Amino acid sequence: MTSAQIEAAGAGDGDAFAAVVAPFRRELHVHCYRITGSLDDADEVLQEVLLAAWKGMPEFAGRSSLRTWLYRIATTRSLNAVRDRRRRPQTAPVPPFEPPVPTDTFDVPHLQPYPDALLEELDPAQRVVARERIELAFITALQQRSPRQVAALILCDVLDFTVAEAAEMLDTTAPATKGLLQRARSAMPARRPPSVPGGHDKLARTFAEAFARDDVDAIIKLLTDRAWLAMPPANERYVGKGAISAFLRASAAGRPGGHYVLVETSAGGRPAFTCYLQGRARGLVVIEPTADGAKIASIVRFLDDELHRHFGLPDRLPSIRTSTR
Repeated sequence: MTSAQIEAAGAGDGDAFAAVVAPFRRELHVHCYRITGSLDDADEVLQEVLLAAWKGMPEFAGRSSLRTWLYRIATTRSLNAVRDRRRRPQTAPVPPFEPPVPTDTFDVPHLQPYPDALLEELDPAQRVVARERIELAFITALQQRSPRQVAALILCDVLDFTVAEAAEMLDTTAPATKGLLQRARSAMPARRPPSVPGGHDKLARTFAEAFARDDVDAIIKLLTDRAWLAMPPANERYVGKGAISAFLRASAAGRPGGHYVLVETSAGGRPAFTCYLQGRARGLVVIEPTADGAKIASIVRFLDDELHRHFGLPDRLPSIRTSTR
């Protein structure tokens, strides 16, 4: 990217615009995802960001860092998306069986996991940071804070913008941004050590095999005592081995169509599987291993039957496949 390309983009050269924004597209998509917690929303917001940038290029004229300018647009548009989403609440699919009474609520119905494969478009240094900050547990915790707290935390603690820069992007003062940042930091869980590549393979394989044959007893043996199960966009949460066991048994007994076939993928640095029932994609499941990789701390079963498309997986399996690949 050169100043000549920026100048040409400002003059309306579409090819020059594409060239100057290309290095930022994936990191901006990740940024939109962190604020919204949704891949679908991140896709839509990124298109809005690029359109706004295209229209604004004549006024930009290199007066500040292009990256900072793009992040300001992305932050504003992402916050607008979160605000607008509250006006159109999601509805969960009705299960074909009578589920047991949940033990808790899971109030992040819009939550979706981020495919690890998409991070390959980032440079190696960005990829390391991105993997640590799109973990499902981190995104879930973010989504329980106010949107402006989330934005301040991401801008300062993840992207290393200064408080003054973040305040400008949020169109507020530095003291107000510091307050947002402090409240967000106080509520976030402690960071886990980074995962060892392949460190969860055995646990993931054992889980997938048990899940695919509805072996509830085998699944329960893999869980911590305080493990939990959630199924966004449903808001029920089942906490503890007994509650999870009751739900899984009710699901297995009441599910029409037989057993699932699981196809392995990866989301937020965690083992993930697209679930196929009678050859048709039926959502995704992500497990959160403990830090030592010995047990499972949570299972999130995403009920969105189109989620697999973000992971490059087919709507239907061409033939019967094994539980993992």
